[in-house]
Amino acid sequence: MPRLMIFGFGYTAAHLAARLRARGWQVIGTTRDGRGDTIAFGDEDRVRAEIAAATHLLSSVPPAGGGDPVLLLYGAALHAHRGWCGYLSSTGVYGDAGGAWVDESAAIGTGRRSARAEADAAWLALGARVFRLPGIYGPGRSPLDRVRAGTAHRVDAPGQVFSRIHVEDIARGVIAGVDAPAGAYNLADDLPAPQNDVLAFAARLLGVAPPDVVPLDRLSPAARGFYAENRRVATGKAKRVLGWAPVFVDYRAGLRALNATTSPISVSTPPPSASGVQR
Repeated sequence: MPRLMIFGFGYTAAHLAARLRARGWQVIGTTRDGRGDTIAFGDEDRVRAEIAAATHLLSSVPPAGGGDPVLLLYGAALHAHRGWCGYLSSTGVYGDAGGAWVDESAAIGTGRRSARAEADAAWLALGARVFRLPGIYGPGRSPLDRVRAGTAHRVDAPGQVFSRIHVEDIARGVIAGVDAPAGAYNLADDLPAPQNDVLAFAARLLGVAPPDVVPLDRLSPAARGFYAENRRVATGKAKRVLGWAPVFVDYRAGLRALNATTSPISVSTPPPSASGVQR
């Protein structure tokens, strides 16, 4: 029976685990404190035992101040592992492309996420399948939720374009990557679009006025850094090599499906943890 060990059992990992368990896989994950049926990230003896027992390993833990926490603490065990290995990275590794399309041949490490780019490269050197992800949305974590809560706002940033992906399409992509060669794979939907368009569409679905527009200089420094990058993410390699394509081909399809769902997908989702996992 396949056995997957996930470092950082957060939002995306929980959706992936639900799909794999339905296929008969055993899935175990780490969180910061080992809540529920997870393992504490710092329980080194048990984690190393699980690494040795796993047929497949996946990390969704982002880099911290001193580097990649998983590689720093468990690098030797990971190098000794002979099974499948995967890493959930970010398309932020490409930096600003001025709105142009980027694929896996583009240089990484030139943007604000230099630590993520270093971790991305380290996992590639380990022989991992590295899945580079744009903005993630899904049940309980989408523009619909922010508009409902009154926390959404549009930003005065003309020409700004982002890519995004539904969490279920990430899970499908990772599963498609189980039999794929090692390397980097972009996963995103087929319609990069301004965030303002997405929020306005979410408001129309909910039958409310679109959120107010705020000037860029009113955002936090971190948010301004986000809007300083502009790119469209190409997914031709994933479609060609993995045989994958997004079911939710654009934000309209994804938001319509979420709006039509009366209750969120039932998955056990511990809060973000395991060295600050956010995926």
